[in-house]
Amino acid sequence: MGRLTELFTPKTVAVVGATDREGSVGRAILENLQESFVGEVVPVNPNRERLLGIECYPSVESAPPVDLAIVVVPTGIVVDVLRDIGEAGVSHAVVVTAGFSEVGSEGAARERELREVAAEYDLEVVGPNCLGVMSTPVGMNATFGPDDAIEGSIAFMSQSGAFITAVLDWANAQEIGFRHVISLGNKAVLDETDFVEAWGEDPDTDVVIGYLEGIDDGGAFIETAREVTAETPIVLVKSGRTDAGAQAASSHTGAIAGSERAYEAGLEQAGVIRARSVQELFDYARALSGLPVPEGDGVAVVTNAGGPGVLTTDAIGDSTLSMASFEDRTIDALGETLPDEANVYNPVDVIGDASVDRFASALEVVLEDPGVDAAVVVSAPTAVLSYEELAETIVDAGERHGTPIVPCLMGGERVDAPEGLLREAGVPNYFDPARAVSGLDALERFRSIRNRELEEPTTFDVDRERAREILERVRERDGTQLGVESMELLSAYGIPIPEGEVVDDPEEAVEAATSIDGDVVMKIVSPDIAHKMDIGGVKIGVPDGEVYDAYEDLVSRARTYQPDAQLLGVQIQEQVDLEGSTETIVGMNRDPQFGPLLLFGLGGIFVEVLKDTSVRVAPVSEEEAREMVEGIQAAPLLRGARGREPADLDAAVEAVARLSQLVTDFPAIVELDVNPLIAGPDGVLALDLVVTVDTEQL
Repeated sequence: MGRLTELFTPKTVAVVGATDREGSVGRAILENLQESFVGEVVPVNPNRERLLGIECYPSVESAPPVDLAIVVVPTGIVVDVLRDIGEAGVSHAVVVTAGFSEVGSEGAARERELREVAAEYDLEVVGPNCLGVMSTPVGMNATFGPDDAIEGSIAFMSQSGAFITAVLDWANAQEIGFRHVISLGNKAVLDETDFVEAWGEDPDTDVVIGYLEGIDDGGAFIETAREVTAETPIVLVKSGRTDAGAQAASSHTGAIAGSERAYEAGLEQAGVIRARSVQELFDYARALSGLPVPEGDGVAVVTNAGGPGVLTTDAIGDSTLSMASFEDRTIDALGETLPDEANVYNPVDVIGDASVDRFASALEVVLEDPGVDAAVVVSAPTAVLSYEELAETIVDAGERHGTPIVPCLMGGERVDAPEGLLREAGVPNYFDPARAVSGLDALERFRSIRNRELEEPTTFDVDRERAREILERVRERDGTQLGVESMELLSAYGIPIPEGEVVDDPEEAVEAATSIDGDVVMKIVSPDIAHKMDIGGVKIGVPDGEVYDAYEDLVSRARTYQPDAQLLGVQIQEQVDLEGSTETIVGMNRDPQFGPLLLFGLGGIFVEVLKDTSVRVAPVSEEEAREMVEGIQAAPLLRGARGREPADLDAAVEAVARLSQLVTDFPAIVELDVNPLIAGPDGVLALDLVVTVDTEQL
């Protein structure tokens, strides 16, 4: 576990602020450590010589060498205590004390000071404002919670300490074990990425799970989690769904791609399996920590109950799994061993009077079928069936075949004993067939994650300096936006734009129009008018002889609509033949946690109505850009549905990848919309642009 080894396997733990006062946090932590910790416990309190029968020390510096310090002193002296800990050469600390950034600006200032001290002494700090930490391999319960964890192979982190205490109470009753438990608290120094990295290096951690309310550095998390999930599954519950990321957004992308979509995209790119509830979190964790990963998605169902068998089949249809198709020899073998009333096709119904031997025979036959990668055994209790023997049969078959078999032994008290047998073998039992399938589905999803080939972000030869010059123009304005007058920004990054220019008087408009073959499109140029079409600020198909009057009319409309709007002129642009093409949008909204969030979808007037879009966190690879383009519901339009000529998908993919590079190269770009990006048989063409720039980042 690298740099966090002493946090999880310390030989000596100091409790700074330990006390014998009843009901205090300092006493609770000291008692929890005394109960099971295999190392030495060192109380630190300048006002005591002994505490709960242990020699007490006035400071960490006066104590024996310490690997880990648990800090439970009053808020006002936490930073000073951390400095003393650092001076004593301790490298790891857990600050349980609250009263930091969670209480306002004064607390936030204390937290900044804590962070500075940690950096000065190279201290790895958990918290502040946390429940503490647990590590079952060394019997360490350095929390003030009422329960210790059972030893297991699940690593668990949570931003809520209360959630941990509730989970442990429930998990102990379910005999679910943990390897490590971390209460993240305010994450002033160590955060979720640090623990994912550490547990990914631990060969005895089978699965990482967590309850998170936010991710501090989305980019770093994605990069780390991608490496870890090549071997170790990660399952997270993310609460606090919000559209805060879309508030005050001035672009289509900002309005559509809010914070929740950033998490969806970021966690998917990281290879994280996302659970929708606490029940799912542990259903997934139990399957991932105890069962082998299947080699494919084909599932056989063996049941003695028709109704639950149908429910199981429906659940498989709703998942990433598929019902296995049996070979003829499998069907023939089942027909030879099962009663005539049985169903020999998938799902296999061994009927209600089935004994364990009949279950075992059917299960053995289907597991021999090359199309079966996993199995679900669903059973209702009967007088002729022993659940204990059936559990033993399932464990034996799974071990011999190396195949994940998920049991769904339905019932109440009669399930207690067989569940104990299954748990000892690491096999979870689920009462609900849908939950059994959900656990198996998590295994299949992890198989896909583990087997995926990750590509490096695509890069192109671009004119970065030209792009910077164009972005610098925003300094000349009162606002922060650039519009169609800055289309050369796209051209500098290799995204095709039509011929045209921006003019600021009608004579120049006529001159610009005559230099372009055919009729032209004219658009008002103003950073203060976002929806030009709505006010009649766009004229299409204007012949040379009408350009002068069209210019005057556009300016008049803009002045009437918004008298105080900043007018930069009128764009004269060649008219593009849209016949057979599709209007799309490519955009970016910079998420506070994950950074540049790319969006692709149907554009034009449909973008905010249909909201048919896909998102990814930039930078993206060519494969990820292709997934974006082909992942929208309207993708058949681009592929040439109903006799349409297919659009140049490669050109659309390249445009997404080039935009990804642009917004990655320039963190100053806060939002960006290319709408529409015309996708046709001969390539793509960007017709409009809105860019919001943070000048402090230039």
